[in-house]
Amino acid sequence: MALSRGPVLFFKLLACLLCLFDLSHGKKQFTLKNLPPLRKASSYPTGCPATYDYIVIGGGTAGCPLAATLSLKYKVLLLERGGSPYGNRNVSYMENFHIGLMNMAPDSPAQAFISTDGVINARARVLGGGTCINAGFYSRASSSFIQEVGWDEDLVNKSFPWVEEKIVQWPKIAPWQAALRDGLLQAGVAPFNGYTYDHVSGTKVGGTIFDETGYRHTAADLLAAGDPNNLRVLLHASVHRIVFDSRQGHLKPRAIGVQFTDENGRHHHAFLNNKKDSEIIVSAGAIGTPQLLLLSGIGPKNHLKSHNIPVVLHNKYVGKGMADNPMNSIFIPTRSPPRQSLIETVGITEEGVFIEASSGFGQSSESVHCHHGIMSAEIGQLSTIPPKQRTLEAAQKYAQNKLNLPKEVFHGGFILEKIDGPLSTGHLVLTDTDVRNNPAVTFNYFSHPQDLNRCVYGIKTIERILKTNRFSELSADGNGFSMERVLNMSVQANVNLIPKHTNDTESLEQFCKDTVITIWHYHGGCHVGKVVDQHYRVLGVSGLRVVDGSIFSRSPGTNPQATVMMMGRYMGVKILRERLGRAAGV
Repeated sequence: MALSRGPVLFFKLLACLLCLFDLSHGKKQFTLKNLPPLRKASSYPTGCPATYDYIVIGGGTAGCPLAATLSLKYKVLLLERGGSPYGNRNVSYMENFHIGLMNMAPDSPAQAFISTDGVINARARVLGGGTCINAGFYSRASSSFIQEVGWDEDLVNKSFPWVEEKIVQWPKIAPWQAALRDGLLQAGVAPFNGYTYDHVSGTKVGGTIFDETGYRHTAADLLAAGDPNNLRVLLHASVHRIVFDSRQGHLKPRAIGVQFTDENGRHHHAFLNNKKDSEIIVSAGAIGTPQLLLLSGIGPKNHLKSHNIPVVLHNKYVGKGMADNPMNSIFIPTRSPPRQSLIETVGITEEGVFIEASSGFGQSSESVHCHHGIMSAEIGQLSTIPPKQRTLEAAQKYAQNKLNLPKEVFHGGFILEKIDGPLSTGHLVLTDTDVRNNPAVTFNYFSHPQDLNRCVYGIKTIERILKTNRFSELSADGNGFSMERVLNMSVQANVNLIPKHTNDTESLEQFCKDTVITIWHYHGGCHVGKVVDQHYRVLGVSGLRVVDGSIFSRSPGTNPQATVMMMGRYMGVKILRERLGRAAGV
């Protein structure tokens, strides 16, 4: 006997609720033994008949938790242009942090680029994305950020712990980090909020993705939370374009597949199945995502035509609104060289300036003993080369000359100040049609006067820290530090490719402009309401979504990785809830 519609609807609703409960709580114990096979892209057979519910482009900070979550209910293909982080000591161990950044090989985990502003930067090229090459600090976005972007706070508060219980640790605070903590408090950056993931004004110690042995845990580990039977991961898979069905009769172009090359340069295609809710999700990062949309024919039509790219959809906003949190680093010489530490302590000021610190360089036999490498977030970012001569090759050559710097330069640590939510913005444009090459990116650092004012406030905050009893004890003679001396040392370190001025230490504004570097918190290029909608679906086409930092108008928290990993989980659960709800008719 057939059931009436009422009981059928009830059982559908019950099944949907049970599925959602499973998504929120999970059944299996998390272990890396559950990682799916990580295969090279060349293993993908030509003319492969398999189709997928979701194709995720970019196995990075957001892409890994997103793909893992979606695979719990659907077939997912994850395409990562880089290799595996596992077995790579320069990725896995803190002591080799600087080596990983200075590796300039074509398949290295970090791909260097120089913005048109003359600041050397890096983008990840490895499974796990930026979590494999960053300083490891873990701190959540502020509650105001969560409200501004319109996220469901209950789901956010479930998604953060999902990440934290798998890969985040509390640091055993290093001496240099303890000194910054004490100096911040003595300088008035109060109160002390203890060990916390939360974004609160004052001084705190945050989490880290390095464990007590210095081993790095990355977003790639989160793939072990997925269903390996539903999740296919391909490495060295460079997606060159998204394939659209633009046949007449369709209301708008629909994304149906991707074209990618493997590590041998061989071309492949992968396609979605015919289910209406199947999607391609781009999680290639704030550089890679707008670049790929442009290469796929979504962007300003004149720019696309100048590169002979067929226009799928004219959108003048793709690649616009690029921003990077500017950072300035001051070297503090000490009586003896401090032990290596990356970011553990942060001062969060009411003025929108963050104060952090790092110290030392790797002490392993493999490490760089005389400089921190050309891609370091500290003094290694090199050189006063004129703009037309700014090349990575020239910068790398200059790095060798740093071996002649006095040893005093490396007996000390760094105090960093960086700007939250810079108002200065720029843009991204293609230089060619090869996705493996960097686009041209302009951030326009300090073009807005408010950013410059906040930088000056940050430098003055560091000056107050250096005058505290805690830091006076660290100086060579115990009498403290001359601000003019430490500023001069920072200028002479040549941290970027911006020409210097003779009055750098007399004008803090000029010092900010001339010594600006990055800590890789760039974002934008695919803003909500301009390139994507509130659900991050690309406007004007169907079957295409963006989930990464390119949607942000400002970087979340003091350091974005916590929120970007959370967003991957959050959006995965949200997409599944909506799809399962539609399937159940609720």
